[in-house]
Amino acid sequence: MLVSGAAGGVGRSAVFAAKDRGAVVIAGVLMKQLEAAKNLSADRVVALDDAAALTDLQPVDVVANTVRGKTAEDLIAKVKPGGTFASVTGAPGNAAKYPRVRTVAFVSKQDTRNLEYMAEAVRAGKLTIPIGSRLPLRNAAEAHAAVAKDGAGKILVLP
Repeated sequence: MLVSGAAGGVGRSAVFAAKDRGAVVIAGVLMKQLEAAKNLSADRVVALDDAAALTDLQPVDVVANTVRGKTAEDLIAKVKPGGTFASVTGAPGNAAKYPRVRTVAFVSKQDTRNLEYMAEAVRAGKLTIPIGSRLPLRNAAEAHAAVAKDGAGKILVLP
């Protein structure tokens, strides 16, 4: 399976969970994230903003998608007929061109067992989500504005 946005929090979690369950995983990241993505547990890393790398990418059974726009449209074309394009961002605009690809809108369902599974992975050091900055709770509005403005990465708000 290919996980797009694998360097982000949702993507990292998807890579970990898929590998932990025995899947062969390709981590899809931006070229500028290639070096950092090498510490993910993926079997392979590919730059999704590198046209040649995307062209060379062989078809996969599943794409776990966390991105929008042209990249998502390019990725649905990489799903084998009968495969699945599961996306937290909805179906790409060209999904109708791929009637043999099952498109699934993925919505997180918070349940105790999954939360405990992920928390244990973090405790054990198997899953890490990089924190860009830490701010006191009194600066929560600043943190929210930073994320809304430019996707400042993960901000941990502390009491």
